[in-house]
Amino acid sequence: MDILMFAVIKMELKELIIDEYNRNGLFIVISILSLILGYFEFNFYFINLSWIAILLCGLPIIKDAILGLIVDHDIKADVLVSMGIISSILIGEVFAAGVISVIMAIGGFLEEYTVNKTEKGIEEIYDLNPLNARIILDYSKTTEKEVLTDTEVVKVKDIIKVLPGEQIPVDGRIIEGHSSVDESALTGESIAKDKKVNSPVYSGTINTYGSFYMEATKEGKDSSIQKLINLIEEAKPENAHVVRQADKWATWIVVIAFVLAISTWFITGEVIRAVTILVVFCPCGLVLATPTAIVGASGNLTKFGILVRNGETIEKLSKVKDIAFDKTGTLTYGKPKVVNIIPEDNISQEEFIQLVASVEKNSEHPLAKAIINKFEEDFNGDYLKTKDFKMVLSEGVEAKIDKDNEDMEIFVGKKEFISNHVSVSENSQISKFEENGSTIIYASSENRFLGSIVLLDVLREDSKIVISQLNGENINSLMLTGDNEKTANYIASQLDLNDFKANCMPEDKINTITSYQKSNKMIAMVGDGINDGPALKKADVGIAMGGVGSDITIEASDITFVSDDIRYIPHLFDVSKKTMEKINVNIFLSLAINFTAMFLAMFGLIGPVAGALIHNIGSVIVVINSSLLLNYKITDKDFSLINNNGISKEFSKSK
Repeated sequence: MDILMFAVIKMELKELIIDEYNRNGLFIVISILSLILGYFEFNFYFINLSWIAILLCGLPIIKDAILGLIVDHDIKADVLVSMGIISSILIGEVFAAGVISVIMAIGGFLEEYTVNKTEKGIEEIYDLNPLNARIILDYSKTTEKEVLTDTEVVKVKDIIKVLPGEQIPVDGRIIEGHSSVDESALTGESIAKDKKVNSPVYSGTINTYGSFYMEATKEGKDSSIQKLINLIEEAKPENAHVVRQADKWATWIVVIAFVLAISTWFITGEVIRAVTILVVFCPCGLVLATPTAIVGASGNLTKFGILVRNGETIEKLSKVKDIAFDKTGTLTYGKPKVVNIIPEDNISQEEFIQLVASVEKNSEHPLAKAIINKFEEDFNGDYLKTKDFKMVLSEGVEAKIDKDNEDMEIFVGKKEFISNHVSVSENSQISKFEENGSTIIYASSENRFLGSIVLLDVLREDSKIVISQLNGENINSLMLTGDNEKTANYIASQLDLNDFKANCMPEDKINTITSYQKSNKMIAMVGDGINDGPALKKADVGIAMGGVGSDITIEASDITFVSDDIRYIPHLFDVSKKTMEKINVNIFLSLAINFTAMFLAMFGLIGPVAGALIHNIGSVIVVINSSLLLNYKITDKDFSLINNNGISKEFSKSK
């Protein structure tokens, strides 16, 4: 048993060491421990343990700096860091050299972690790609044969049978049968669409009810879901590489440091002055300027359930002036909800919805569930006993209800379905609801019209005020939705939003994003569905609603709202701008201290020890300035919004 356990541990250690990503993480942990021991002067045979951090984390940085200079002829922050490490070692500041090494190693490790997570998220979309298709040979003949085969072999005009609950394998059109299809994975639309003969159907969507026959209009490789996969894999934001603030100064600082150090040595003949110049130019403060501000901002945003993927995201967001919102699940709740109950023929609301809910209790349709939820939450009544339940696909449902010991046949469904049994009376309220894109469910008995129920994917409580706040910050908002023009127009009017696009497929959303970028406008995208993945990745900043969003959406995005709450979007923009202010101040302070100390070193007014102390003081100032972001007060606008919604009041109105 011990031998087996030893073998397992040995194998795991081997895998840990072989994998570069895991190995770097292990080296960082060991280096941090060595620095702690080195700080308390626990030496190994008189050797400072901080050397371990320099060897494990510092040497790779120095190597990359040298390769960058020789191979790429490029001067980056690695050169500055290498100067700091070497200069610190030269004057005996081994602990300082180790700290610099570990800080930069952690930054590189986090960047690598982000890349790995993104690639993993992209791979998960393949689960949506249908693998099999049920091809019908000799269709319409008495001897037709059913063959289950790979989706890849499906050709245009092949006849395919799709059963309830199955994914539709390729794009096509129905030639026999009818059903209701959940297209949310592709369009984001919350309500399943009824399909009949000649209706188009798309790969990757779900057949929720009856079986049907379809004719393939595209091969598997050209289908909608494959197109979505290609978009997520290929879509890349323009200007993805944002130059770090420290790198912008790297070339000049390196040149100045070396020229002044050598000149001072040549003129004074005192090498100690030259070494001091290199020490005070140690880029600790400059290196810390950006990451500490990012950490402070991330800590602040985490309090509100906002996770930011990397520092570049915050920098880009601070420059964004346009933001696109997906409608379903972002500006709205993403589920149909009963918004009005209109009984007829002197029936009370409670009696009417009791009859309808009792019938719909036998159905799994999303609209049926919404009606049932309304009945259970607002009326708290008992269901009536039903029998002989029957579903008429794409039309409605019917059942017999035991009411007062008599069978009462109830019909629930579309207007046309009810009209087959009774005359549906006109109602001005219904016309109004139809104009805003609502879904209307009608009900009748065998001899009288009972009334109607209005369902709508309703706005989130905070959507309007969020849009208003963004407008106040000169950030233009637009809405992109897969819903029809009526629904989109109604939602836009509720938000006082003039800019919107309806009937959007994934490629339409990404084309809109691209058009903004071609006009040299940076744009953010907020979405929650798989269909939003390509647009989120293409946008300069992708923001995923994580509470209801898919894993694919979250991995394709730069920012995730774990709380699934858009009310904090204005605060997110505010923090991004404040973070950039902090970074610029940090850089200014760092450079000011370095240059001041440099002149003091040139004239021999300070030595290496004092120089090391000064640059450490500069680092402390930078860290303190950045840490203020952790408790950065939300704005008056955000504060009023949060209070109105009953959220924590621990933050004051003032900044």
